[in-house]
Amino acid sequence: MPNIRERDREVIWHPYTPMKAWPEAIAIVKGEGVWLIDEDGNRYIDAISSWWVNLHGHSHPHIAQKVSEQAAVLEHCIFAGFTHEPAVRLAERLLEILPGKPSKIFYSDNGSTAAEVAIKMSLQYWNNKGLKKKRLVALQNAYHGDTFGAMAVSGRSVFTEAFTDFLFDVAFIPFPGTGNEAASIAALETLLQQGDVAAFIAEPLVQGSAGMCMYSPATLDAFFGLCKKYNALIIADEVMTGFGRTGSLFACDQIRTAPDMVTLSKGLTGGAMPLGVTACSQEIFDAFYDDDRTKMLYHGHSFTANPTICAAALASLDLLLQDSCTESRARIVKAHKAFAQTISTHRAIAEVRQTGTIIAIEFKTDTPSYHHSMRDVMYRFFISKKIVLRPIGNVIYLLPPYCISNEELEYVYASIREFLEQL
Repeated sequence: MPNIRERDREVIWHPYTPMKAWPEAIAIVKGEGVWLIDEDGNRYIDAISSWWVNLHGHSHPHIAQKVSEQAAVLEHCIFAGFTHEPAVRLAERLLEILPGKPSKIFYSDNGSTAAEVAIKMSLQYWNNKGLKKKRLVALQNAYHGDTFGAMAVSGRSVFTEAFTDFLFDVAFIPFPGTGNEAASIAALETLLQQGDVAAFIAEPLVQGSAGMCMYSPATLDAFFGLCKKYNALIIADEVMTGFGRTGSLFACDQIRTAPDMVTLSKGLTGGAMPLGVTACSQEIFDAFYDDDRTKMLYHGHSFTANPTICAAALASLDLLLQDSCTESRARIVKAHKAFAQTISTHRAIAEVRQTGTIIAIEFKTDTPSYHHSMRDVMYRFFISKKIVLRPIGNVIYLLPPYCISNEELEYVYASIREFLEQL
């Protein structure tokens, strides 16, 4: 019988993959902690947490047990007019720890749909209040997902090029990189002064798909403060930055001004199962709480608040909030800082960036782009070293599960140093 790889080629279309150039996928049959194991027995360090979702390691026994227990009791039920304990308990626990202490949780399926819900909430909020605020503002080069609303508030790029004519207009302000903070803040204020901005959406502190571009908490707080001043809603997209990735539990914990909405996914279930959350303030909820049924939020998904998935998220929170997890994140932060110091002056490196457990290395090139040829060279090199890294153009980054050991980290660091010496 053909192996998994051979069968895959006949029937599968993979995401974000040029299928002609990369027709063969590595067939994974098992996960153990930081390791992915393929059908030939090769073991790979998952140094990017499988697209940033895995917090505690693959096949974690506590999450697996809770999922199994819930599936044996109630695997799913409709969530319109019905509810269940896992969804209620998860909402209660999230509301206790989310920045700004929001009041309500709306469930969806993934990060893109969480963004869609937030966009629809923000636009309908003003419509329900009888105010004409229809403009959305986002950061240049942002990424908020692949559905149409999420693409619209994402930077125009190769990701959105084929669909540009179908996306609604969004105002973009310059990215507040080092030295450009004042210009970015001023651009936001100019837009807000026009009085028609419904909401500002941002990935707090780190833009993931843009190449792990990072900016300061002070700048983020300035953005949010201006939104409060000019009465525009704030959407914090914590899909990637949430659950400890930036050092604090949430990126917005590092600032004073609270967002009106927070979107979550990825690490929400520890990477075990797909789930999206849009948390909102009581004020937003109240604008939809009306006898007039045209003011209700017309949005939902077949698998909204799936109880089995909620059980996985509750189990992940159990692990996340333990002191041992906090200590592991601090250990990774310390190791990244030490490693960054050893390579930052290398002749091939343009910049080393770090926020919390995320470290990014940008290589010098005259033409940086998502499809830069260096990307494939780096990917193949690290796969040969049995390390899963997925470079973004000329940028490689580490965003590991919190269970990664110092020895495993050092192996990844040593492999990066080896690659640098071969350039």
